[in-house]
Order: sequence, then structure tokens, then C-alpha cells
Amino acid sequence: MSVLPTLPKCPSSQPPSLTIFSTIHSFPISVKLPQAAAATASFWCCASTQSQVAVVNGRPEEKISERNEIRLGLPSKGRMAADTLDLLKDCQLSVKQVNPRQYVAQIPQLSSLEVWFQRPKDIVRKLLSGDLDLGIVGLDTMSEYGQGNEDLIIVHDALEYGDCRLSLAIPKYGIFENINCLRELSQMPQWTEEKPLRVATGFTYLGPKFMKENGLKHVMFSTADGALEAAPAMGIADAILDLVSSGTTLKENNLKEIEGGVVLESQAILVASRRALIERKGVLDTTHEILERLEAHLRAEGQFTVTANMRGSSAEEVAERVLSQPSLSGLQGPTVSPVFCKRDGKVSADFYAIVICVPKNSLYKSVQQLRAIGGSGVLISPLTYIFDEETPRWRELLSKLGL
Repeated sequence: MSVLPTLPKCPSSQPPSLTIFSTIHSFPISVKLPQAAAATASFWCCASTQSQVAVVNGRPEEKISERNEIRLGLPSKGRMAADTLDLLKDCQLSVKQVNPRQYVAQIPQLSSLEVWFQRPKDIVRKLLSGDLDLGIVGLDTMSEYGQGNEDLIIVHDALEYGDCRLSLAIPKYGIFENINCLRELSQMPQWTEEKPLRVATGFTYLGPKFMKENGLKHVMFSTADGALEAAPAMGIADAILDLVSSGTTLKENNLKEIEGGVVLESQAILVASRRALIERKGVLDTTHEILERLEAHLRAEGQFTVTANMRGSSAEEVAERVLSQPSLSGLQGPTVSPVFCKRDGKVSADFYAIVICVPKNSLYKSVQQLRAIGGSGVLISPLTYIFDEETPRWRELLSKLGL
């Protein structure tokens, strides 16, 4: 398997191998050159970061940078940026930016937190370098630029926006017309060491990793800027590996996904630096509050509170009638409380108020069932938050940290 990165020319006196040093780790990559260049070339590429982190054997020194503020990285542009700000606003964590051109902002409810607007891939890199403590990115971005680094820890894995998949796509025509799965693609006799399957992608870590794990040996990856969907038609690639949402763009360019060709399903996630959570003062507490707000809001999405009055002899008798209906169980069961009224100078409770939580897709059915068992005066209101006794993902996070 070969990777063709875009690298500067280097002196021929360097050793005959390619090693890329990154802020994550160093790794060798075999480069297959066109036959016109018979010898193996050598390149040395060094990636720099903004933080002053000592690098020993290609790994950042295990010492967290000294600063008092906690830093959250958010996407700076595009749909992901807008959806992230909307989610935080819905969680009562509105981001306040004095100047829209500034890359730093605040969340008034979290006084010790700084918000930094960055490109998603830079958020991951700066989490690893220690310049950020928390970040919201797509799972695809974290997986590509995090490259399995153990310092990255997923705090919330499903923020319910930014849905897409990293998928392999091939032309619908020519030699690929009858190819419908990854196994068939790998068994095509056309792919040899001299003429490998050419894949255009921006995912030069996940792509080769996926091909190797699935036994495709004769593959050459190339990077391309702009719309990858044009690469097969232009003859510069046989297939592409790219993010797919609806698949419409692929269809319009006569491309198709194949069975077994999905590398990963992605959506927005909250990710943190393990070292920051453990070592930096206040990061764990701030993460807990953000996580609680996110969980409470997301759990309440699409849920409604239904309140109705019902005549009955006792709370237990009313509860029994409510629980006899499949759509009226609520989160843990109905809340039944007496409705007091004054008759002939005496206070009595002939009616009971029923309160249940119902999902949107069962709302009308629930109202019908309430009416069928004697419910009246039905009131409906949307839910904003549902706070659990303890957030399940918080327990998972503490377990991952060994706390």
C-alpha cells in the first residue's frame, strides 16, 4: 500500500526512507513513485504547533502546559460551527463574542472557560499539544487526526448533529459496473503491485488503515483538494474515500457506495485531553457541568409533558387505569396527585391530576388513550431538560480516567 503526500523536495543525501514527524507520533510510510523515478526518494517533514511542547522520540513530553484558564475549542466556520453554537445556546451556554472576527470568546455561565474558534483538525491537534482542554468536532476528524492517541478521550459520543459517514465510492460504469461490495473490489484482477487501485482521499490515516484491515494490498492513495467526486471521471483515481451525508452528490457524479465500504459513521462529539482532565485544576468540574447540560437537553429533545385530570376513588386506582395503557407509562411511571376543590364548605378530592412524559411520535396516541380512560382537560407542553439522578456518561468518563 502506498501513500503519495504532497511534500517539498529534499536533498538526495538523506536516507532512503520517508518518516513524517507529527505532534502525535512518528511513523514510517512507504512511498511508491512513478516508474520514471526508479530510485526511492527521501523526504523529511516536520509539523510545528503553537505550544512549546518538548518532543522526545516523536511524542510530546508528558508535562501539561501552565495556565489558569480552561480552553474549549469550537469549529470556526460552516454548518458544524453554526449547529454547535445552537446546541450550546439550547443548553443555556450561549457563546459571547465581542467581535465576530475574534477567535476567542466567553461563556458567561462558565467564568473560568475560554472558547477558541479553530478549524476542526486544529482542535484535535491542539488537544494533543496541550493548547486546548476540551473540543467539539466530528468523530471522523478526531479519528483521522488523533490517530488513536490515548490522550484523547470521548466525553459525549452523540451530540446528534453533523451526521455523515466516511465511505468508499466507485464509478457505476466501466469495470466497476457489476462491483457491489468491498470483497468483489478487492478480488478484481486489475489490481497489481505495478497497477494498484488508486484512491483519492483527504483521509490519509484512516484510508490506509481501513484497506489494510480489510486485506486490500495493492492500493495507492493520493490527496486532492476540492471536490473528490470528479477524480474518477478525470482519470486521476479509480475510487474516492470521502464523507457522505445524503449520497446525492455521489449519484450526480455517477458514483456509488459499496457494501462493506463504510469506514466509520460520524457525528459531532465532545472530546477532551485525558491529561487536562486529570491534571489541570477545574477541567473535570467544568466538563461535568457541560456534560450534564448536554445530556439533560438532548434527552428532552422530542419529549412532551402531558397533564390531564381524571376522576377516581384513589390515587392507586387512577394509576392502575393509566398503567393499563401502553403509551402512558412515562419515563418511570405516571405522577398522580389529588386535585382539591371546595364543595358545600368542605374540601374534597374527587379528581386526580396525571402527569406523564411522552415522546413526540406517540403524542396523539397518548391523548387518545387518556381520553379513553376518563382523562379530560389535557394540557401539553414541550420539555427543555431531563436531568437524571446521575449522568450515565459521567460514570463512564470517571471509569475511563480510573477515578
